Amino acid sequence: MKKRKPNIVVIGGGTGLSTMLRGLKNYPFNITAIVTVADDGGSSGRLRDDYDIPPPGDIRNVIAALSDTEPLVEQMFQYRFSQSDDLGGHSLGNLMLTALTDITGDFSHAIAEMSKVLKVHGKVIPAANKKITLNAELIDGTIIQGESKIPNSPLPIKRVYLVPKDVKPLPETIRAIASADFILVGPGSLYTSIIPNLLVNEIGKALVKAKGKKIYICNLMTQKGETIHYRATDHVQAIYDHVGKPCLDAILVNNIELPLPIKENYKEENAEPVKFDIEKLENMGLEVIKKEIATIQTGVVRHEANKIAQWLFDYANQHNVKS
Repeated sequence: MKKRKPNIVVIGGGTGLSTMLRGLKNYPFNITAIVTVADDGGSSGRLRDDYDIPPPGDIRNVIAALSDTEPLVEQMFQYRFSQSDDLGGHSLGNLMLTALTDITGDFSHAIAEMSKVLKVHGKVIPAANKKITLNAELIDGTIIQGESKIPNSPLPIKRVYLVPKDVKPLPETIRAIASADFILVGPGSLYTSIIPNLLVNEIGKALVKAKGKKIYICNLMTQKGETIHYRATDHVQAIYDHVGKPCLDAILVNNIELPLPIKENYKEENAEPVKFDIEKLENMGLEVIKKEIATIQTGVVRHEANKIAQWLFDYANQHNVKS
């Protein structure tokens, strides 16, 4: 029986998602990226409020990551204006997505049209097609309103939630999750890039019901204001608590110790490598996959996109995806 391209759904946002997609697009996968629209800071936040649309920033980065266009065109799409009071801080891609949304009257349609222009590998779908606000409740009951303020929270986060809470996903999001062979959750900021997608009620439910293999790409470092001292199990438990049920089959973790100078650098910003409590993860019923998936660039630890893509390609072959 002839093998077909595996259907891969990736759920997340922020730098982690776009970094990983740059690797995945070079392999024979049918990719659907479900991208958070909880951002309310910077250029995205201004356009969100001025035009009453979902913030375009994370979507723009994902389109750029999956595009197959001339490097100069991608550079132009990502270009950020800096010399103008009116345009200062805005990227050209954000303005183009906003203009297309205004012209077509629909954010997801604007994304589809922009994806054609930039020859995107796969499909980019916003987790919600209208403006939402992400709020956090801290352990003392304090409420922080707005995604951009949450990482500055002085106390641990008890939960995050969306306003309005009854926001619906696009039907194609649910179809993509249902027909996926593999669903990758993360990497990215736990409470501000990953969980907001799963709080769109039908997305969380679809993930629980999905027949495909559901894999959490665990973060490499803890994050100030979000996950200080979090172990891998704490990340997984936070996802389960917000979805309401266990919804993962496996977790991919980095198995290489980071150099001491890098750890010291991160200590200054109150971050540390995520500790992988393997036995507890296995007790949660998860398959623990240990691979060398980290790279260090200019003192910053990132996921190595090509290594993750190669691992997934091999993993998909082992699991024998057939047409």
